[in-house]
Amino acid sequence: MRVQLRWTLGAEFAGYVAAIEQGYFESEGLDVTLVEGGPDVAPEVAGSALDGPEFTITWVPRVLVARAASTTDLVDIGQIFHRSSTLTMAFRDQAVTEPVDFKGKKVGVLPGGDRLEVTTAVSNAGVDLERDTQLVDLGSGVDPLLTGAVDVAQVTINDTYARVLEATDRRTGKPYEVTDFDVINFADEGTAMLQDAVFARASWLSGQGHEATAIAFLKASALGWVYCRDHPSDCVDSVIAAGETIGAEPGASSSPPPPPQSPSGSPETRLHHGHETWSMNEVNPLVWPSPLGLGVMAPDEWQHTVSVLMAAGAIPAQPSDSAYRTDLMETALEGLGSDLDTKGDAFVKGTVEIEPEGG
Repeated sequence: MRVQLRWTLGAEFAGYVAAIEQGYFESEGLDVTLVEGGPDVAPEVAGSALDGPEFTITWVPRVLVARAASTTDLVDIGQIFHRSSTLTMAFRDQAVTEPVDFKGKKVGVLPGGDRLEVTTAVSNAGVDLERDTQLVDLGSGVDPLLTGAVDVAQVTINDTYARVLEATDRRTGKPYEVTDFDVINFADEGTAMLQDAVFARASWLSGQGHEATAIAFLKASALGWVYCRDHPSDCVDSVIAAGETIGAEPGASSSPPPPPQSPSGSPETRLHHGHETWSMNEVNPLVWPSPLGLGVMAPDEWQHTVSVLMAAGAIPAQPSDSAYRTDLMETALEGLGSDLDTKGDAFVKGTVEIEPEGG
């Protein structure tokens, strides 16, 4: 089985790494390969190819926009993240404290449909995106914000938010402080939408035995996410180790390249322990608690995402009922037994400090 990730490997995908590392996929008879994404990879396109990966991990708005354009038959079969990671950051002197303040600004946003939480909130505030702002593709880094190439940048709480605060202020030689920035949380603006989910092609699911394979994948993945909830430090170590074997380029999934070299000539890791520890601590609250059971779609959360997209004109109508299904995930959870906590009602987020340069 191949799994197309929406981005490069990190703690965002720790549950799937844990399912490999802990042997959960193997116990289900699955040999799983994670295929990296990145700023130049459209996961909903890669995952829609007839010879493409069997499963795709990406944000829901991307897929719903593609479904509306009839360019994919991807179906949400496991809604792993129940909360959005999207924020924006701007230096305090830009005075960007609410979406209306984006007027006249250079705005760094993520690719494709990943920007819709931000652009929809700005449009809702009466700002004409084409006339009143300059949208800039951020790519994969935060340098555009730090160098002033953009005035305000879209970030995720589990990754690029920390990367900003891990960086060194070139004026002072010290790491940036939280107080240097204004931050907008798009859950507060009403435009936060569903993010990481497991998708599979409807055409693939209709194949003989494929629903059983999907249930096995979801079952093992659920065990992986439960493990990362209960053993986050182990999952950080596994993600860092996996980062050295999955390949350095987006889309790579074959044999690992030689480790990159630092200026001194010594091997350098792709992923940093401090950063991934922060990330894992922020990813878990996006997953837990899961009131209906891990990966089971909450209809009101789905409808909120749909309503935001329709109001923004990103999709013309309500998606068909076949755009998501809960039966496969529910069957997977039933197979894990009632003794395993797959809701995480008692989950409490830990405390992690951001470390300079990612630790």
